[in-house]
Amino acid sequence: MAIDIKSPQFPESIFEGTLSSWLKKEGQEIKQDEVLAEIETDKVVIEVTAPSDGVMGKALVKEGATIKSSEVIGSYKEGEVEAKPKIVEETNVIKQQVEPVKEVEIDKKVEEKHEEQKVFETDVEKEEQDSKVFRMGPAAKKLLKEKSLSVEDVKTSSKKGVVTKKDILEAEKIQKEIKPALVKETTKEIGSSERVPMTRLRSVVAKRLLESQSQTASLTTFNEVDLHQVKILREKYKESFEEKFGVKLGFMGMFLKASSIALQEMPIVNASIDGDDIIYHGFQDIGVAVSTERGLVVPVVRSVQNLTIAEIELAIRDLSIKARDGKLDIEDMTGGTFTVSNGGVFGSLLSTPILNPPQSAILGMHKIQERPMAINGNVEIRPMMYLALTYDHRLLDGKDAVSFLVKVKEILESPESMILGV
Repeated sequence: MAIDIKSPQFPESIFEGTLSSWLKKEGQEIKQDEVLAEIETDKVVIEVTAPSDGVMGKALVKEGATIKSSEVIGSYKEGEVEAKPKIVEETNVIKQQVEPVKEVEIDKKVEEKHEEQKVFETDVEKEEQDSKVFRMGPAAKKLLKEKSLSVEDVKTSSKKGVVTKKDILEAEKIQKEIKPALVKETTKEIGSSERVPMTRLRSVVAKRLLESQSQTASLTTFNEVDLHQVKILREKYKESFEEKFGVKLGFMGMFLKASSIALQEMPIVNASIDGDDIIYHGFQDIGVAVSTERGLVVPVVRSVQNLTIAEIELAIRDLSIKARDGKLDIEDMTGGTFTVSNGGVFGSLLSTPILNPPQSAILGMHKIQERPMAINGNVEIRPMMYLALTYDHRLLDGKDAVSFLVKVKEILESPESMILGV
């Protein structure tokens, strides 16, 4: 009986993917947990594995097709591969029926057979050489789409004819050198406008942003935090911290810890809406927005409430490396209850972050800017940062959002409270 092969359950931040390649063909033997196909999304490459041993059946979805979560894409037959029948040799019978052949005729037939084999091998070799030009892995295919290039634009540097990411980047460089000359010629007739298709990542991001705005009652509240004490703490312990834990003492670790403490005191901010119910999460799995060459991804730091600042920094570092190398798994990006986004690394002074449903709130960090502030009746220059909390007004009232932001501000302005637990 044929058993369905389904695409995996996608995380809530991924709605669809592209079936980039089938690794098994119909009739081939498959083993349990063996990779059958690869699915590319805007964030990660997802592997489809065999649930058990068996024989590969029909592929119902072609390569390059768009698929949804848990969609049937093929089938297989469970069990062992049937042994192929052995060819029975009847040499003695043939010898009895065929008259003896002269030695010259045998040599001629052998020579003809060799010639046929040479022609066959030449054709196969040529066919392989032609097809190798179009061979590339999922990462290379993704990069090819993002750079809006075709295979014909790429010249492979591999002896085996495999297109690599390096080849694609080199082709992009060449295209950039050629394009200005082409644009200069066409501007006489159609001006300087240029029409290019959206990359898959940008298309998915655009869809997600619209859905977030239409499905939530988003509102943003602002505050500012004086990071004077945080900077003193960092300056005092940054060298010993890195020497002991092998990771730098950054701002993000303190912000996640402060958010976790505030979320524990105000669990409504850590909750989410499911139909007509409210789900209160007994843990703080906080997503951290990370910018990569492929775009923005949001891996999740698990159970922040149980982690020290050093453990949080180590988790952020490891997730950032995986994101940069394109090695994030589905598990790294699912189940977040709250998100922290740092636009300040790009110089943003103030912004309104967009919710990542089903989460009900997201904290936006911004650029640290020295400003004159009134401190105990005196004017002092302090490192100030604007904070923004976007929240779903269906679940949180303005008082909840403002109180949460004030709590985060109080913790960061007295960072020793995070260490002492008071």
